[in-house]
This record gives sequence, C-alpha cells and structure tokens, in this order.
Amino acid sequence: MIAGVEGTLLPVLTPASTNPANEVAKKLTGRDYVSWSALSTFRTCPLKYKFRYIDGLPEESVSSALVFGTGIHSAVEQHYQALLSGDPKPDLDALLFAYRSAWLPHDPEAIQFGSTETRASLDALASRMLAAFLNSPAASVQGRVLGVEEEIRGTLIEGVPDLYGRVDLLTEDADTLVVTDIKTSRGKWSQEQVEDSGEQLLLYSHLASEIAPGKKIATRFLVLTKTKEPVIEEHTREVEPASVKRTLVGVERVWRAIESGVFYPAPSTVSCSSCGYRAACRAWAG
Repeated sequence: MIAGVEGTLLPVLTPASTNPANEVAKKLTGRDYVSWSALSTFRTCPLKYKFRYIDGLPEESVSSALVFGTGIHSAVEQHYQALLSGDPKPDLDALLFAYRSAWLPHDPEAIQFGSTETRASLDALASRMLAAFLNSPAASVQGRVLGVEEEIRGTLIEGVPDLYGRVDLLTEDADTLVVTDIKTSRGKWSQEQVEDSGEQLLLYSHLASEIAPGKKIATRFLVLTKTKEPVIEEHTREVEPASVKRTLVGVERVWRAIESGVFYPAPSTVSCSSCGYRAACRAWAG
C-alpha cells in the first residue's frame, strides 16, 4: 500500500491485468508475470534462469555478499518505514537487529564467504555502514515518503507478461516523483555504473508514473559503500523517454528469447564462482 493524503492508504500501483502473455509465463514458470531479477538472470546465464525459474531447483549455496546486502536493505527500509508510519526513527541497535535477521533463514554451512571475510567482520562492517547512513542527509527525506518495499505491477509491452517488482523507496516533493533503489557497493559508483544500472528503475518509474500524472519522474540510487570508512552516495537522474524506450525494447527481446526455450550455460569468471547451481551446471549435457 502507498501512503496517501493525511496518512490514508492508496491501493497497489497497478493490479494484475488480463494480459494474455501472463498465461504463457504461468505455463512456463508457474508465475503469471516476469520480474527484473528473472530477466537479469537470463541475460547473465540462460541455463541459470532455467534452473531457478523453470525447474525450481534449490541453490546449493548462497554468497555472503547477497545475504549481507539483503540485511543492509532490510535495515535501511526499516528506517524509511518508520518515516512512512510516523513512528520514532529506529536507532542503530534496531537497524542492526533487522540486518542480523536476514541471516537467519540461511544454513550457515551453505553461505560462501570471501577469502578475507568472516561473519564477525561483516557484522562490524554493517555497523559502520548503518551508522554512516543514520548520520547522512539520506536518512531524511525531501518531501514525503509514499511507499517502502512497494509492490508494483503492470503491462509494459504488448505480448510480454506483466512486470512485477518491489520499489525500495517511493517519495515525492512538490513537482517530482522519485523512485529509489538501495544498493551496497565495494566502492563509490562512477557515472558509468549509474547509467549501466538504471534499467530496472526506468521500468519501475514507467509504471509508477501512473500515480503522479503531470509530475516529473526521477530515479535515484542510494549507495552504501562497503569501504573501511563507509560513504553514503545519492545519484538522482530525471527519466528520459528515449532511455525508457530503449529499455522496453531490450525487455521484449529477452522475453522472446525466454519464450523460445533456448537455454545454455554462459561461463564467467565473475558469475560462476558464486553461483548456487555449479553442480547442476556441471551435470548438464544439453
């Protein structure tokens, strides 16, 4: 739900549609929609997409970076949820509790740590990062919070299933609706990283624009660096229609490839080392 005028609630941005392509997606994956995560997984490795979304195989392991990032997300989102609800801002201990909760669903033996990482070292890093966040301008909001972890769904392109996702943070000021994604990063982002990571937010902003007719739409990355001295970065850009159009074309091409059923491994020194399907991939013979 989204906060409306004087604390009332507005419905989910876009309800499930009668898009015929949704049935195609449901027969293929059991879900009557596509997600940005699924599209990105296919682009990274079509076979990994098949294992996860079609075969439903459990992953053999999970990277510590993924669990850590989920925990930081949960903590920061709890902070903004308090702003949305009008509750007192949570302190560092409360945010750390939210961070630690993200580790609980995972078998400790199945978590892959980096060569220099331990659970204790990551907990200490989380404490520094969240303290830096609480002391940064990003802990306040210009305007008002409309939604936190807000569901969003809608038809983007004819013949492609609905896109479903969750917006980390949705805010507005007098003339602009801002769609924010929360990220953790090994270091500060370059302008190229901001541009290369913008597709998901462009799609979400395209759907979110329906609730703010006449307002400008902006995308924003809130980046918390995993450095010795954490830095909190904010990268905000106004949405350009040409960029949205290009992204929509890419989504359509990826869906057509998924629909065709051609799945194959895409070996990568970066992606394969932390993949949870390494054994399944080795056993795959076409």
